[in-house]
Amino acid sequence: MDLTRGSEKDRRNRAKKMMLLFAIISMVMMFAGLTSAYVVSKSRPDWLTEFDLPKSFIWSTIVIVVSSITMFLAKKNIIAGNRTNGTAFLIGTLVLASVFVVFQFQGFASIVEEGYYFTGSESTITTSFIYVLVLAHLAHLAGGLVVLLVLIYNHFKQRYYNGQTLGLELGATFWHFLDLLWVYLFFFLYFFR
Repeated sequence: MDLTRGSEKDRRNRAKKMMLLFAIISMVMMFAGLTSAYVVSKSRPDWLTEFDLPKSFIWSTIVIVVSSITMFLAKKNIIAGNRTNGTAFLIGTLVLASVFVVFQFQGFASIVEEGYYFTGSESTITTSFIYVLVLAHLAHLAGGLVVLLVLIYNHFKQRYYNGQTLGLELGATFWHFLDLLWVYLFFFLYFFR
């Protein structure tokens, strides 16, 4: 494939897509390393085997899956030129993302209420791993919230239209990746206790 072919705009668009791909690959590698360490640590004698994830994490999983659907619908409507529905679905995605964060912190609070701590002398290796995995995802989600705000801003400035949707496509791809990442982490933590 000749990368010099195409217009300057096409080359820039390919470069932006590649940068997002590299970022996603690096995040996958980071979480693969963390979950691998989790699996290896399960053989420790101090590993909690009776620990259950809080119900808030189940609700947050449902919310983030729905947010992926609203992002898909936002992108579809914006590309089709339906600005009103596109706006509603973009804002809906932002609201759902905020609800996801609230559920995550409720989950942390539930764990602490049960007497399990994430750091310090009263912490366990199990809860420390959960803390690191969920907080690392929340840090990436903070980036996703910024992406959503940029998408909403650019949408209101009418920067997305037929043939000019790269930013929307990249933002939607990143959002769907974050959603899939959380679903993976949730099922991993749920089934690998």
